[in-house]
Amino acid sequence: MEGTYPRESGDNQVTIKNIERELVCPACKELYVHPLILPCQHNICHKCVKELLYLTEDSTDVSSESSTPGSPRVRVQSPSVERLDRLVRSGSQRSSPGLRGSKRNSLTPKVTSFACPGCLHDVDLGERGINGLFRNFTLETIVERYRQAARAATAIMCDYCKPPAQESTKSCMDCNASFCNECFKINHPWGTVKAQHEYVGPTTQFRPKVLMCPEHEMEKVNMYCEICRRPVCHLCKLSGTHANHRVTTMSTAYKTLKEKLTKGISYLISKESQVKNQISELELLIKQTEGNGDRAKEEATYSFEKLYNILEERKSFVLKSIENSKGSRLEKLKYQMEEYQGLLENNGLVGYAQEVLKETDHSCFVQIAKQLQTRIQKASESLKTFRPAAQSGFEEYIIDVEKEEDMLNDIAFSKSLAMPEINTDECTMYNKARICWNEPGNSNPADSYVLEFRKLDKNEELLWKEVETSSTSKVISDLDLNSSYCFRVKGYRGSTSSPYSKEVILKTPPAPVFDFLFDDKCGYNKEHLVLSAQRDTVESMAGMSLLLGAERVQVGCYTCLDYIIGDTGITKGRHFWAFSIDPHSYLVKVGVTSDIKLQEWLHNPRDISSPRYDQDSGHDSGSEDISYDSSQPFTLATIGMKKFLIPKSNVACAGTERVLPLPTCIGVCLDYDKGKVGFYDAINMKCLYERDVDCTGTMYPAFALLGGGNIHLEEFITTKHLDYSPEI
Repeated sequence: MEGTYPRESGDNQVTIKNIERELVCPACKELYVHPLILPCQHNICHKCVKELLYLTEDSTDVSSESSTPGSPRVRVQSPSVERLDRLVRSGSQRSSPGLRGSKRNSLTPKVTSFACPGCLHDVDLGERGINGLFRNFTLETIVERYRQAARAATAIMCDYCKPPAQESTKSCMDCNASFCNECFKINHPWGTVKAQHEYVGPTTQFRPKVLMCPEHEMEKVNMYCEICRRPVCHLCKLSGTHANHRVTTMSTAYKTLKEKLTKGISYLISKESQVKNQISELELLIKQTEGNGDRAKEEATYSFEKLYNILEERKSFVLKSIENSKGSRLEKLKYQMEEYQGLLENNGLVGYAQEVLKETDHSCFVQIAKQLQTRIQKASESLKTFRPAAQSGFEEYIIDVEKEEDMLNDIAFSKSLAMPEINTDECTMYNKARICWNEPGNSNPADSYVLEFRKLDKNEELLWKEVETSSTSKVISDLDLNSSYCFRVKGYRGSTSSPYSKEVILKTPPAPVFDFLFDDKCGYNKEHLVLSAQRDTVESMAGMSLLLGAERVQVGCYTCLDYIIGDTGITKGRHFWAFSIDPHSYLVKVGVTSDIKLQEWLHNPRDISSPRYDQDSGHDSGSEDISYDSSQPFTLATIGMKKFLIPKSNVACAGTERVLPLPTCIGVCLDYDKGKVGFYDAINMKCLYERDVDCTGTMYPAFALLGGGNIHLEEFITTKHLDYSPEI
C-alpha cells in the first residue's frame, strides 16, 4: 500500500474506517486504480489484469525471444490512466487473440485466462478478453474518497477562479470540474439546466454519468441478468448472449440487492457483541496456544536434558571404570616386567645370586642361600609357564549401543490422547443432567476433562459453557425445561489435549420433576404387591396366590388389577415423573387418578368375583375404550409383553400406530391447569400420546399390575451421583 493512511486528525476526519483491506488490489497490493470486476466477482486493477495476461502468455510462449537463455525479459508498461477508457473501448477493434502475426506487445493479449489473485480460481475472459469486463465505478469512488482522506492536507483548488485560486468545495460530475462556492453559483445559475447537475465533494476523479454495455458500446445498461449476475443492455437480452436468460429491470435489481446488502449489514451489526465474544475466544485460544507451545518446548527440552544427564553420568562411570582397569593392568604388567628384568645376568636376582656364591663362610651362606634358592626356583618355573599378569585387551568394556540407538531414533511425541466418547446409555436427563463418557481402552488416560454444553435455540446462537472435572462423569444443574442441549467433552494431560468427542444432543423433561414414593396405605394389597424398603419399587406377586388357590379356580373366574398410587398429590401446575417397567411384566397400567374418584371407587367396590367384572373384554373397539375409561377412577396407559398400547380413543403424538415397543424408561407429564396428561419415552423425551383428563381435587400418580410385574421409580440425580472415577 501507499504508506500508512491516517485515521482521524483534527477537523479532517476520515469517514471511511478500517476498510483498507477492501480497497487493496490482491495482485499489486496497492489501492485500486480503475478496478475491473472479474467473472468470479473479485476486483483487480486494469493494469494488473493486462500484466497477468502477458505474464501468462510469456510463461507459455516458448518460441518468443525472451525464452532464449540469457536474454532479459522486457516488462510491458502499463497504459496511462488517461488512456484506460479509450483502450477498453478500442481494444476490440485491434487484432484478435487468435490472429496470426499479432505483435508481441499488442494491447489485446493472446491469453484470455489466468488465476484470480483473490480466490486463485481460473478465470476465463472469453473472446473479448478485458473488453468484456465492467469497471467498478463504485469502488473507484470509495478509493478516491479514501485517498482524499489520506491526503487531506492537499487541497483541491477551484478550476474557474481567477488567480489566486480558491479552495474548491464541490466537484460537478457533469462539468468534470471543481468549484468554490462563488464559482459554482455563477456557473450553475438557479432555474437553468446546469442547476440540475450532480455534484459531490472535491475530487479529481470523474466517472462517466452512464454505464455503457461492453458488448454494445453505444447502448446503456438498463437490465440485470440474474443468471450471469451482471448488468446488460436491451440488445443483449434480445439477440445477444443473454437472450434466454432471466433478467430484471435495473431498478428492481437495485432495490433487491440494496435490501439484501442492508439486511446483511444490519445482521452483522446486530451480531457485533457475538463477534466480539468470538474474537475474545480466539484471542484466548491464541494465548493458550502460545503458552501451551512454550510449555511443550520446555517439557521436550527437560526430557532431552534428562537423557543428556543420564548419558553423561553413564559416560563418566564407563570412562572411570576403563581408566581404573587400565591403571591396574599397567601396574601388574610393569611389576612383572621388573621381575623378569631381574632374571637377566648382572641384573637383579641373577647378579645378586652370583655375589652370594662368592661367600666362603658356610654358616653365612646357608643362612641366605635357602631363601635365594626358593626365589630362583620360582623364577625358573615362571619361565617354563610364562603368563602375562594382565590382559591388554578391553573387549569387556566395549559398549553395545545398537539397542539404545534404535530407542533414541524412535523418540517421538508421547501417544496423543484419544477422543473420548459420550456414553448415551449411562447419561440421564431428569431433575438434573448427568453426562458420562468413556476413554478408548488402548489410549492413555487423561488427567482432567472439560465438558462443554450449549442450548440449541433457533433464535439464538449461544456460546459453549464449560465445566472441568477429573472423572468421567459430570452433573449439570439449572438447565431449562423442555429444551435440547448439545454436549461434547475433551481430555487433558499436561499441555496436550484430545480432540472433542462427537456431539450428543439430549432433551430435558417437559416439566419440573415431581418427587414421590409409592403409598403403602391407600388401597395397597399386601397379599399381591411387595414394596421395597425405600418404597421406590413395587413388584406384583399375584402368581403365587393363584397357585396356592388353584383348587378354587373355576372356569369363568377372573382375576383383577392390583392398584397402587403415589404418596404425594398434585393440585396445580405441570409435573413430570419417570419410571421403568420390567420387560417381562404381564400387564401394567400407568397414569393418574383423582382423590375424589378414588374415594368413590373405594367406597363402592365392584363385585370382582362376578364374570361380568371384566377389565378388558378383548374387543378392539374405540367405543369400548371410551365407555370403560369414563367408568374408572384412573387415566391409564396399558403396557405388557414388552409393548406399549395406545387406546383408540386418544390422539398419538408419535404417529398413528397403536402398538409401540416398550421404552426403557417411561415418563408421565400432568398439566393440572389444562387438564392434559402425556406419556413419554423418557430416554429421548418423545411424546408417545396425550389425552384429556378430568383434574378435580388432588391428582396422584397411579399404577396397576396384573400377574407378574415390576415398576421402579426413576431415581433423582443427587450429590451421590457427582464426580466418580472407575479407579475409586
